Amino acid sequence: MKTQITQGLIISLIFLFGSLFALRQNNHSLAEDTIYSGDSDRIAAVKAFAKVALNYAQDNFRDSPTPLFVDGLSVEDYKPVTWVHEGEKWIPSNLANQQNFFRTLVGLSELTGDDSYSSAAQSAMEYGFKNLQHENGLIYWGGHRFLDLSTGKAVGEGYRHEFKFTLPFYEWMYEVDSSSTLTFIRAFWNAHILDWGKLDMNRHGHYEDELGELWNHQFEGADPFFEGDGLTFINAGTDLIYAGLMLYHFTGEKGALDWSLKLAKQYVNARHPETKLGVYQYSKPVRRDTPPNEGPLPTTSNYGDRAENQFSADFGEVAKEGYILRNPASIYGNNAIVQLQMAEQLGKEGKELLEWTIEGLLAWAKYGYDAEKNLAKPILADGTDLTGYTIKRDGYFGKRGQRFQADESPMILFWSFALAYRLSGDERLWQTMRAMGKGHGLGDLGEVPGKLLQIEFGTAQSDPLAIFALMEIIQSNPSKAYKELAESIGDNILEHRYVNNLFVPSEDHLYASLSAVEPLALVSLEAMLRGEADKVPRYNGGSGYFHGPHDDYGRTTDKAVLWSAQRE
Repeated sequence: MKTQITQGLIISLIFLFGSLFALRQNNHSLAEDTIYSGDSDRIAAVKAFAKVALNYAQDNFRDSPTPLFVDGLSVEDYKPVTWVHEGEKWIPSNLANQQNFFRTLVGLSELTGDDSYSSAAQSAMEYGFKNLQHENGLIYWGGHRFLDLSTGKAVGEGYRHEFKFTLPFYEWMYEVDSSSTLTFIRAFWNAHILDWGKLDMNRHGHYEDELGELWNHQFEGADPFFEGDGLTFINAGTDLIYAGLMLYHFTGEKGALDWSLKLAKQYVNARHPETKLGVYQYSKPVRRDTPPNEGPLPTTSNYGDRAENQFSADFGEVAKEGYILRNPASIYGNNAIVQLQMAEQLGKEGKELLEWTIEGLLAWAKYGYDAEKNLAKPILADGTDLTGYTIKRDGYFGKRGQRFQADESPMILFWSFALAYRLSGDERLWQTMRAMGKGHGLGDLGEVPGKLLQIEFGTAQSDPLAIFALMEIIQSNPSKAYKELAESIGDNILEHRYVNNLFVPSEDHLYASLSAVEPLALVSLEAMLRGEADKVPRYNGGSGYFHGPHDDYGRTTDKAVLWSAQRE
């Protein structure tokens, strides 16, 4: 018996040390003092990531460093990413691109008791408020503007302030500097609303705009798809809705609530009257120039509605930019999640917002989703399936000869439907989400929550958004199986997306964004498993970006140049 026990002990020790050696081999030496601290491997990995960020990404790139961070690092050697324009290399620090990074740091401090993480985030944001906030309240950040850490100068297209599903960490910003946060939100609305009477708005705002009457304007209304000077894209509109509702949350300003709901209702009013599908935008651009009758169509908005130009010959009146639903993630993913979260926060005042959002999700599930194949179909808002349609003229929506195809339903919809189900209990939402779970390799989540489960615990899925979806399901039904599935996805993130203490979409990616969602998902998962979910800032689906000219690429985005770059 003693010999059997000794042999068993030796085997166990061999297995243990082998596992520790393998883990050590997969992590950079900088993190070795955090890996074996008693935390789970997942939270230890996030601590190692944060340590690398604080050591290598914080500004030390010139004689007068700041508390700011570069947007990302090279996976191989931790050098800062660069943006190249006219031969000049810039080191981009865009506070709007780092909001998820700050959420991760704040959550990590809450879970570990180590304030160094949140302090670093706070110092960066304080510097931004003090040095990067225009006198009118807007900040030099967002889609067309960042600070170059090699020179200390703001660069980019200076007059343009732009957000598209950026969705900043406002509740924390308010804690850092309440006055500057409120000033920004008011300036944000002031700069982006072009005509308050009909809520014509635009993704671009001007830094020089002075604060006007704001909530004291009169709203007259306008029919859907009125011709306007702006482009009322839902990605930009969602940021305004979110900012306005957060302002109401902070101050109780009734005007901020009323105008935010008015803006959300504009998208609802423009939905197709029969299907309730749509819309990506509720206006259409003024036609200032006439498109040619033949050949390639111009793609700029001065030629009017670009879908009408390209597709009206085949589809008639339904051919509108707002009615082209090729990618459901914007309307039924990002926008839905924000509106559902804010509806929950508002309580009774958010009742209509909740109803509008669920109506839209159910419409898409009926017309746009292939549940058997987990496919999102390209559709028009009248329900027309565009799968297989061949484009006949070059234009904004594609080249001549290109065929529309159905794609895998994006994971963010799995999350939005899970959240919508938790808030409403509508069985139709559960069944749609159940089909998505199967399609994403998670197994059968149950005929009803927690019942008749056939979970695929060996799933290869590593998308961090799946963790946020499962956390919503767990709030509906705290089944141990759902928690174990979430842990499996977290472990897959470490196996497939954690490289040299940084988080990337795959092992082949060259650059890592500090604002990657993976570490935030892991911190959120850890907090939930500890029963302390409220300690980690709630993710809302936001992400930053930069869009501008880059040598050898033309006008492009940081996602294309940096975050999608892979080994050849």
